[in-house]
Amino acid sequence: MAQLDTLDIIVLVTILLGTAAYFTKGSLWGIPKDPYAGSYAMANGAAKAGKTRNILEKMDESGKNCVVFYGSQTGTAEDYASRLAKEGSSRFGLKTMVADLEDYDYENLDVFPSDKVAIFVLATYGEGEPTDNAVDFYEFITSESISLSQGGGISDNPLSDLRFVAFGLGNNTYEHYNSMVRRVNASLEKLGAKRIGEAGEGDDGAGTMEEDFLAWKEPMWAALAEDMGLEEREAVYEPVFSVTERDDLDADSNQVYLGEPTKNHLEGTSKGPYGAHNPFIASIVESRELFTVKGRNCLHMEVDLGGSNLSYQTGDHIAIWPTNPGSEVDRFLSVFGLASKRNAVIRVKGLDPTAKVPFPTPTTYDAAIRYHMEICAPVSRQFVANLASFAPSEAAKAEMTKLGGDKDHFHEKVSVRYLNIAQLLEIVGEKSPWSAVPFSLLIEGVNKVQPRYYSISSSSLVQKSKVAITAVVESLRIPGAPHILKGVTTNYLLALKQKQHGDPNPDPHGLSYAITGPRNKYDGIHVPIHIRHSNFKLPSDPSKPIIMVGPGTGVAPFRGFVQERCAQVKAGEKVGKTILFTGCRKRSEDFLYSQEWKDFEEILGDNFKLVTAFSREQTQKVYVQHRLREHAKEVNELLEQKACFYVCGDAANMAREVNIVLGQIIAEQRGLPEAKGEEIVRMMRSSILYQVCSCISIVGFTSARRRGRLVIDADRRSCLIE
Repeated sequence: MAQLDTLDIIVLVTILLGTAAYFTKGSLWGIPKDPYAGSYAMANGAAKAGKTRNILEKMDESGKNCVVFYGSQTGTAEDYASRLAKEGSSRFGLKTMVADLEDYDYENLDVFPSDKVAIFVLATYGEGEPTDNAVDFYEFITSESISLSQGGGISDNPLSDLRFVAFGLGNNTYEHYNSMVRRVNASLEKLGAKRIGEAGEGDDGAGTMEEDFLAWKEPMWAALAEDMGLEEREAVYEPVFSVTERDDLDADSNQVYLGEPTKNHLEGTSKGPYGAHNPFIASIVESRELFTVKGRNCLHMEVDLGGSNLSYQTGDHIAIWPTNPGSEVDRFLSVFGLASKRNAVIRVKGLDPTAKVPFPTPTTYDAAIRYHMEICAPVSRQFVANLASFAPSEAAKAEMTKLGGDKDHFHEKVSVRYLNIAQLLEIVGEKSPWSAVPFSLLIEGVNKVQPRYYSISSSSLVQKSKVAITAVVESLRIPGAPHILKGVTTNYLLALKQKQHGDPNPDPHGLSYAITGPRNKYDGIHVPIHIRHSNFKLPSDPSKPIIMVGPGTGVAPFRGFVQERCAQVKAGEKVGKTILFTGCRKRSEDFLYSQEWKDFEEILGDNFKLVTAFSREQTQKVYVQHRLREHAKEVNELLEQKACFYVCGDAANMAREVNIVLGQIIAEQRGLPEAKGEEIVRMMRSSILYQVCSCISIVGFTSARRRGRLVIDADRRSCLIE
């Protein structure tokens, strides 16, 4: 046998190592990184390994000249940011990227190149506050002692090279309408930055958010094109994502996501910290019906936080992560020709390094649609226009083009009928499948499912590890619509309640839900949740008087407030006067927690007063604002004692009326001009003496009455404006 020399040995070892490397790629090395593998902190952009927080470095390494930042709470601002980025790329050839404000630092904005542009899409939260992901940016950019990389102060115009565009999402029913975009715009200009075009403002309060956005962006693009020397070209669909069907995997594979939000959930090793990117699968330990009238439902539920390390304070919100109803999932799959391969496994990948896939993959068409895509949401006119070229017939294409271009036609055919995208395409396509629509376009055009927020209706002092929810279940027939409008999340909760009470196949209002969750991980009546902390709080001194106004489910946080004051009395503390104005249609049908108020009164004695307004028990309707006026003298006396005033409920009507009446009460009782009364109310609202929590729905389909017309918002209860 011949001897092997050194060179032969080296060659053989190299071949063996190369062979081993080839066969172990993807299992021992070269494994694609799962962006959903981390905990909440990682998923939230905090200290992601290897990820730069230098936005200019990110733009340079990816060849971008336009960044679209978003400050978003419910997903709408993020959607608008994505649409602007895509349109800027397809129509004007901009090299765009979308950026979450919390993912980057901003000290180097003073060296932002003049040949690049920054677009800010900013939602306002609550009483003029930044959204969660925009807090750090907002505090930085509005600081009077801002610290920038080149050391310049405000008077030096340090951002003179920065060109920016701005659009805000707000609600005119709030005192600080669109304050986020207004303050950021003012701060940027104060620092020397140059705004291109007008700062746009969308108004959810008037129900014109989408049309405000569409009307703003056209002159904005014209101004930007002129400023940057851009030429418009014919927009052709360019996918942001690649969607690949994986024939080597099936839905039973343990690496396939079937609705699990993170890799830890997929592997059955869910761990905290739990939050907006990583829900806790909580047990519903109690559920009951609060209404006593047939055909309407209001739920009281108790959710156990045990084992989560989650905590809450009285006045906080609980977020429910919903799933879409099975009937709408089936409709969506059928309309887009996907029904036969609903369980086919797909991998979705961003075609640009800055594109973020909105859900974990590999997954199935069914799982993506059921758990991650807001398929029951209102339809965007711009999205309708984008779908026209994929229509199944020339007639359908013509109608989609008209709907996308004519806002009055769109309003008549779509908006007033509250159609979701699959319902609209069923009608326009006359039942023909829209199988030519790329799934990538659906991922881009249909928003990501967002958690729905509800005011917690219990006291953390009384039940530290158990959260109460109070929610009206929405089901509404719309004149001229081919369907009954149903709240996605509230009907999901109703299905869970029905299951808990022995119904083996709950089907609330004709909706079926996968209530046992992906791979039965929610079985035993569980629901994904997280806690969102709020500024809607009782005074730190329990001896201070409080006045609360909350009709209907607006009473939810006040149940927690009164519950807490009772616990404080039992603990020997002195509590101040506690007045609650609440109401409903009829005391015999929908008077929430009627017995509990009596129990609380026994504990608090003269320090508790309940004032009710039953709107339909007399010829002329009576509401809480009428009762407030009837008790003007007492209300004013308590306010003069620095009472805290709270309002929770419909911001468009009730809260606005209460605000007006309160100003009139102050003026009349103190002998002041009405304008002075209004000024005092504004001063109260700018301090903690007047707090508003709007518990009307914000996204998904539910209903509220505004200015004599029906407005469908979302199945999301919180103080959000987006």
